[in-house]
Amino acid sequence: MANKKTARKASTKKAWSKPFTDTQFEFMKQILAAPSPVGLEAAMSYGVLRPFFEKIAPSDWALHQFKGNASLVLDTAPDDEEKLSVMLVGHADKIRMQVRSIGNDGKIWINSDSFLPCTLIGHEVKLFSQHPEKPGAYRCIQGGTVEAIGAIHFASPSIRSGEKGIKSEMLYLELQMNGENCKERVEALGIRAGDPIILERPIKRGFSEDTFYGAYLDNGLGCYVVAEVARVLAKKPLKNIRVLHTIATHEEIGRLGATAVAGELKPDVLIGVDVNHDLDAAPGMGAKRMNNLSMGKGFSLTNGSITSCYLNQIIEESCRAEGIPYQPDLSGRDTGTDAMASSLAGVDSAATSIGFPIRNMHTISETGHTADVATAIHGILSTLRTMDKMNRGKGLKRKDFTNNHPDLTDVEVV
Repeated sequence: MANKKTARKASTKKAWSKPFTDTQFEFMKQILAAPSPVGLEAAMSYGVLRPFFEKIAPSDWALHQFKGNASLVLDTAPDDEEKLSVMLVGHADKIRMQVRSIGNDGKIWINSDSFLPCTLIGHEVKLFSQHPEKPGAYRCIQGGTVEAIGAIHFASPSIRSGEKGIKSEMLYLELQMNGENCKERVEALGIRAGDPIILERPIKRGFSEDTFYGAYLDNGLGCYVVAEVARVLAKKPLKNIRVLHTIATHEEIGRLGATAVAGELKPDVLIGVDVNHDLDAAPGMGAKRMNNLSMGKGFSLTNGSITSCYLNQIIEESCRAEGIPYQPDLSGRDTGTDAMASSLAGVDSAATSIGFPIRNMHTISETGHTADVATAIHGILSTLRTMDKMNRGKGLKRKDFTNNHPDLTDVEVV
């Protein structure tokens, strides 16, 4: 009897508060594990998500692809430009290391790109290079680790004591080469300057309830949310709102993929979906009086920068109506996410940024909470459904955004 009561109690939980099933977790893991370094994002966008989109999409939906990047857009109303269009953007590109040069001893000197050099030491990685005689035919080289000092015995006293740290130019990929002609043997593999290297750490469930950790939550999580929103809407499509489910590229080097896509499709509304920081648990940040953001307390909603007050109002009202938790965040000049894409493209869109507070960003042990991912999914779905029902069931219109900018001359004085 106790088990039946527990089952009934669990079934009454809000959808966003239920633990991730193994199926959900494995799909998220598959997306995050796709080898998609900056500039080579097709493993995630085309390899994982295009087949998923093609499987779930109704016949009247369409996929948009692009010439200069591997971005992908699943469009719910490709032939109806009269509908208000809402673009949801996750980015598929991962920060990576790159080959700089090859030493005579076989060491492959690398850069650290957007990683802190000290977080890379000793980690296993994958190097992707083209076949030396077949340009365009890529191969994966595994079995190497990132190193810098070689051993504590070779470190300077200041590094050994922790007074100084690892510099980017000290990093190299160790393939354990030894013997004669090490450099030539490495070059014969086709390894050359610019080849990308990514961390090898698929996500795992964490020790604490509903947590997980691993590499590249930034930003496979955003792509997972976009895909899950598409899956739900495919079962019960909206009537009045056109949704552009976007998997973008090149975010880590300037939001360039989403900018190109927004410039071409010109959405009325753009919502960037990306990771954020758990500032409450960030070491050494207390004295800086940062905004309170915590892992496990709901998605973050950005205010400031180019974000639309009216759009944020709709999101907040929709989430409050369904009891979906969210956390306010702030930005100054730049959101730091793909929410900037329309502005960078010179497109007039109402925009905002939704995120998930994570820990250890840009390391091999990024840590997240499934509740934050779930609240983002359901918060977006609730917002889209609200938009779809506005204006007495006729849906939100472009003029609603042009006519609902807050006017601070007409406010209540308290």
